[in-house]
Amino acid sequence: MNESDLRSLLSQLHARLGSAKALDAEDRSLLLTVLGDIEKVLAKDDVATPPDPSSIESLAVKFEADHPVLAESLRRVADTLAKAGI
Repeated sequence: MNESDLRSLLSQLHARLGSAKALDAEDRSLLLTVLGDIEKVLAKDDVATPPDPSSIESLAVKFEADHPVLAESLRRVADTLAKAGI
């Protein structure tokens, strides 16, 4: 998947996070951290440590029961990052 596709997935995740009504503070904080990490990698700022795909996957599993739409989006992002070697 190319950078444009990844940016599109990131945008979708951001929009869904913004419209979610049932996120607690910890969940929101974790998702915002992941979002920030992805944005840093895409922006090619200073050499940043890429997010660990296994951590992102664990987060997606945690959300699956309560937030199926967010979990699906997060899984797609994790898969894309893993395929890109990030």
